Amino acid sequence: METYRIIQDGDDYLLPVYNRQKIVLMRGEGVHVYDSERVVYLDFFSGIAVNGLGQAYPEVVNAIIEEAKKLGHVSNYYYNEPNVKLAKLLCEISFAQKVFFCNSGAEAVEASLKLARKYFRRQGQDRPEFISFHRSFHGRTFGALSATGQVKYQEGLEPLVPGFHFATFNNIESVKKLLNDRTAAVLVEAVQCEGGIHPADLKFLQELRTITREEGIFLILDEVQTGLGRTGKMWAYQHYDIEPDMMVSAKALGAGLPMGALLVTNQAAQGFKPGDHASTFGGNPIVSAAAVANIETLILKDLATHAAKEGEYLRNGLSALQKDFPQLFKEVRGMGLIQGIEMTRKAASLVSLCAKQGLLVGSANENVLRFLPPLIVTDGDIDQALGRLRKAVAEELKTA
Repeated sequence: METYRIIQDGDDYLLPVYNRQKIVLMRGEGVHVYDSERVVYLDFFSGIAVNGLGQAYPEVVNAIIEEAKKLGHVSNYYYNEPNVKLAKLLCEISFAQKVFFCNSGAEAVEASLKLARKYFRRQGQDRPEFISFHRSFHGRTFGALSATGQVKYQEGLEPLVPGFHFATFNNIESVKKLLNDRTAAVLVEAVQCEGGIHPADLKFLQELRTITREEGIFLILDEVQTGLGRTGKMWAYQHYDIEPDMMVSAKALGAGLPMGALLVTNQAAQGFKPGDHASTFGGNPIVSAAAVANIETLILKDLATHAAKEGEYLRNGLSALQKDFPQLFKEVRGMGLIQGIEMTRKAASLVSLCAKQGLLVGSANENVLRFLPPLIVTDGDIDQALGRLRKAVAEELKTA
């Protein structure tokens, strides 16, 4: 009865912008979550790559409790210790020298676009335009949406913010054709996650870094989904032996609490002065304390290296599945613990069948089954997940 009531109240009172499964999640521990009917699931979606340490990780929980006893919220007209500590930590583990905090990846993208435009205006240059990529995804706010290279997210919301042009991902010549003296920055994902799990080619990203430097414009990396160990390194850009001018982070940053960040070089930081940008809740002390505990754990336990190892194990299992069922699966793609398997049909049905087998996964670009397990996942967890996936596949094939 409780499950029915919660679902009914949700349908009655929540704005219908999600296609929710009829599951009410109540609690979690590690890689497992439990619903209102006491069904146990292996969570291989992690709240869309948010729960890097899984659910209820003790150090994170303790950090939240201890900070909540001291400060709930203070405005950014004052300093708070957890936030300063987090900013310093992020700079120490990345290329960055300055950080701006907000509440989501979309907000971080917005901040990066504003900073790029403002920087060139302060230099006396009119460079209001940006290059992004087809199949990209950068968020739902109007600026981030305008930078997104997928029409399905934009339909009915026109007019979009002007000044965005779209190149072909992994095609450097398409970028060169769009560059002009009004270009402020190139915005790119190291892995196009929502676009179907497409990693950037090594040569492409390196050439993109070279070209943006030669043109004197910014390279902005969107690492909202790829950052903080998920790809097998702390940041995905580290696979490519490059450093951006700006990078946006979110999702896993707050260890389950809402946080976004824009990380920039000192040069890029010159674009903003006091009053140019702000966020009421950005840098909240409780969320910052959780983020510090999260990152310190990632470093202490070397979970990026662990993600690389477990990602390869998961990829091998998915590749075996693809070989066994070529009529259903086309290709396995990914990096670390972002893995996807492209299907010959839409993935929604298989996502639901996986849930019925006690495995939570997601989809990307409609026909890609997406796997984002917590970074603490083990070989045993992956074996269980693959076993449940095979049972779901058997059910899927019955409907063919």
